[in-house]
Amino acid sequence: MSMAKGSNVPVQAPSVRVELGWGSGPGVPDADASALLLGATGKVRSDADFVFYNQATHASGAVRHEGKRSAGGGVTDSLVIDLARVEPAIETVVLAASSDGGSFGKVPGLHIRVVDAAGGAEIARYDSADATVETAFVLGELYRRQGAWKFRAVGQGYSSGLEGLATDYGISVDEPQQAPPAPASAQPSVQAPAPSPAPAPPVAPPAAPPVAAPAPVSPPPPAAAPAQPVRLTKVTLTKEAPSVSLTKQGGTSGALRVNLNWEVRKQFKGWASKLGRAVAMHADLDLDLCALFELADGRKGVVQALGNAFGALHQPPYILLDGDDRTGAVSTGENLTVNLDHSQELKRLVIFVTIYEGARSFADLNATVTLTPQHGAPIDFSLDECTVPSTVCALALITNNGGELTVKREARYLVPERGVSPQRTIDYAYGWGMNWTPGRK
Repeated sequence: MSMAKGSNVPVQAPSVRVELGWGSGPGVPDADASALLLGATGKVRSDADFVFYNQATHASGAVRHEGKRSAGGGVTDSLVIDLARVEPAIETVVLAASSDGGSFGKVPGLHIRVVDAAGGAEIARYDSADATVETAFVLGELYRRQGAWKFRAVGQGYSSGLEGLATDYGISVDEPQQAPPAPASAQPSVQAPAPSPAPAPPVAPPAAPPVAAPAPVSPPPPAAAPAQPVRLTKVTLTKEAPSVSLTKQGGTSGALRVNLNWEVRKQFKGWASKLGRAVAMHADLDLDLCALFELADGRKGVVQALGNAFGALHQPPYILLDGDDRTGAVSTGENLTVNLDHSQELKRLVIFVTIYEGARSFADLNATVTLTPQHGAPIDFSLDECTVPSTVCALALITNNGGELTVKREARYLVPERGVSPQRTIDYAYGWGMNWTPGRK
């Protein structure tokens, strides 16, 4: 049962998952969950106390942004909060939502749920039913009372978006710099210089005893670099704007995390008809995130679960596949990491996905790709609907062209020829020219 605004309930679970949820559909703005950790002043101690899509984990490890999932016509964006690890100086964890591409008045079914992270039992739920022009909301908060945690339904809206909400709690936001104003007069006046007085005759300086050179003075220690404000920007690639420069965003070092999240629109076992073709789509769909790489020295290869070719992060190819997920869940999903500290040794990289089992094509699949550089804005895009019998899809192409790293949305469904593997199909399409042999997990 949904809580009334202002009401509260005790939270006895040591760790909770907070789910921001809403209904998906054409024209519905996207939304994002975030958390702010407040001290006794009701403000954050620093920008590090803000957990959101660009800063996914708190330094204490107590709060973590997990990401989005789509299922059953709805979307959830989740945070996991280990209440036992929240620092004693933190009295309140504000649970907020921000919209991207429109106001919350256009977002149906907006709600927040608090569930036991271990067992999944619902502890609290608040449904927001009065949104209009707001682009950010504080939907609830977890707070301490006499050593115990409680959840309060808040429902306070902001028309100034995530930036206005964040700055209200003491966050420094990275805003575009304005150009300095132009001078008032377009034609500055010019005055003739005054005549110089006649020079005085030279005078010899008085003799002076020699002076010892001063002792060298040590330079002062360098001042600490000022804290960088948080960046709220993110990049969504589309057909009209398919590429972005990581270099121009400052995202050329640290780890670049690639995540594939999916759901099956029609989850059933058996046969489904789509555009007159029979398409097998099973609920136990298993997709594999993979990457073809070419290094600057000419070496080529593949990173994939098939054949246990998981790669390596701190030695060539500087690409690591974390694991093999069969659900599409962001919390455990298929994640591939690229070590951009060695970006000068990478020439090009094709990130692609294959169907290992559970389906004969990508039809009825709803998938989202997110690339999150350690420095710079996250990059995401969705795959178009598949209308061909494709078992392999090129997701993104990362290239190093003269030191500039560029990410390009491919979203390209390919149809292998009879007897040709999905990997070899990608190879042919992008001109890798490798020799392939059968493999298994």
